[in-house]
Amino acid sequence: MGDNSSSPLATVTGLKRPRRPHPERIPATSFPKAVRRSVKCDVRMVPGVIKVDGRYLRYAVSDNENAVGPDGAGSPPVWAINIHGYFAGGGMYWRESSRLAAALGWRVITPSLPGFGGSDSLPWGQVTMAALADQVTTIADHVGAGSAVVLGHSMGGAVAIQYAATRAERTLGLIYRDGIATPAWRDRHGLFPTLLAPVAPDAAAFGDLVFSLLIDGPDLLVGRMNSTLRSVLPDARRNIRTLGRTLPVASMLMDIDLRAEVAAVAARGDIPVLPIWGVFDRVVNHATAEEFEKLSGAKVQWVPGGHSWMLGRPQGQSEVLRHLDAGLRFLEEVESRWRLLNGRSATTTVKANAKSKGGKANSKATQPSGSGKRTLRSVG
Repeated sequence: MGDNSSSPLATVTGLKRPRRPHPERIPATSFPKAVRRSVKCDVRMVPGVIKVDGRYLRYAVSDNENAVGPDGAGSPPVWAINIHGYFAGGGMYWRESSRLAAALGWRVITPSLPGFGGSDSLPWGQVTMAALADQVTTIADHVGAGSAVVLGHSMGGAVAIQYAATRAERTLGLIYRDGIATPAWRDRHGLFPTLLAPVAPDAAAFGDLVFSLLIDGPDLLVGRMNSTLRSVLPDARRNIRTLGRTLPVASMLMDIDLRAEVAAVAARGDIPVLPIWGVFDRVVNHATAEEFEKLSGAKVQWVPGGHSWMLGRPQGQSEVLRHLDAGLRFLEEVESRWRLLNGRSATTTVKANAKSKGGKANSKATQPSGSGKRTLRSVG
């Protein structure tokens, strides 16, 4: 889908002034000050909007426009697309995305899928997982993104699987986080199913899901509570106002089964996959993690927290990638794939600084980080 005009569902058009003006690039000052204050990082997320088939799609992209790839100056940057879960929006992930951009030198996009975070919803008859992946592609094309690492949380995990399965040449790697692409999460276990299943099985499953969401809520208060609430509430308010128009998405998710797509991505063998799960996640249970692990052949990395562990711990994802063995292996595999897709030599040695202070050549490239410098090792 490199050419938007060929997409049956998404054609980017020039922006016109609707009743409620939507400039092509929304200045950060148009968003609540509380949201901007909640992003404490050298890299900021710059919000924007595009018009697609008469509908408006919101997104944000990191402002590190001078980012470069692992080969240093002149090499294209590594892009990443951070896809949100149900009843969320791209704005909820700004804190995490800005930290990923600062720590790893990536350009990061946070789309708000149709019906969420202020984006207009799709017509009911067009709500499919393929259509949601099309919207992500349209935003990536609009900002000029190249091949990207795709991160997906919960519902976003299913969108990420669809994206990787149908756009392998645009996928550097897949980070699958507490996702619902496989059906095991619908098998509810607990007090509500035990008591209600004999008389009202549908109500039992729904009751357990709601209960799981409620007990997962306090996990958002870990860390800087005020900052987390400021980043979550704007999109939550928008989603409450459009809740009725996202019910088709909820219905689709209750029937979703992308096991074939997961197996197809795994069978390729050339797309790095890193599944990550919160150890206290009751919304998408451990059985679902085991199901995905078996289908993908990728070992699950367990992290502290519940279903939405990354919202209360925005530094968590970058720490997994920079400090844990699974994350470091994933980065090396992503760099190898970046070289393959960009036609660069796997044996390239970068000299970002020709001379160090001691007069010796520096044979490794560095990228800015929130707490200093990070060294990117070339993969040979």
